Amino acid sequence: MTLVLLVGGARSGKSALAVERARSWGGPVTLIATGEAGDEEMAERIRRHRAERPASWSTVEEPLDLAGALAEVDTAAAVLVDCLSLWVANLVGRGDGDAEVEELARDVAARAAARAGLTVAVTNEVGLGLVPETPLGRRYRDVLGRVNATWAAAADEALFVVAGRTLRLEPPA
Repeated sequence: MTLVLLVGGARSGKSALAVERARSWGGPVTLIATGEAGDEEMAERIRRHRAERPASWSTVEEPLDLAGALAEVDTAAAVLVDCLSLWVANLVGRGDGDAEVEELARDVAARAAARAGLTVAVTNEVGLGLVPETPLGRRYRDVLGRVNATWAAAADEALFVVAGRTLRLEPPA
């Protein structure tokens, strides 16, 4: 049906918009959560996100095997992936190489785009700020940028979210 990518900075309104898009689907919705509560601050973020979505939605917590999680969801249901940024961080943290992460991203984006139901994916844009101080930070920024570009190319609709507002991202001419 449709793959929608919502990309933006932290606290830009991406997740809230994703919830609204999925809610308007009208059918069953499954949220695939890639984040893990490694500390109390992250646990609180997860609690806030849970409170924002309807209790009737299914939730699959999967930090690494996004393709497997996506394959388990009924193809006619809507899927909300929140988020690609944490998924990439988890893969890098596991020790996956850049080429591995990018190949996984191409595979999962193609699977998401081929689904019968709506798929909404959320991701951070981390390349607009300062150059990261560490090699790991620079590597993460670069890999996530390429993953985001891959998902945007596969998406039927890509939106940049800033301050709760959206800008449509058009494919290159």
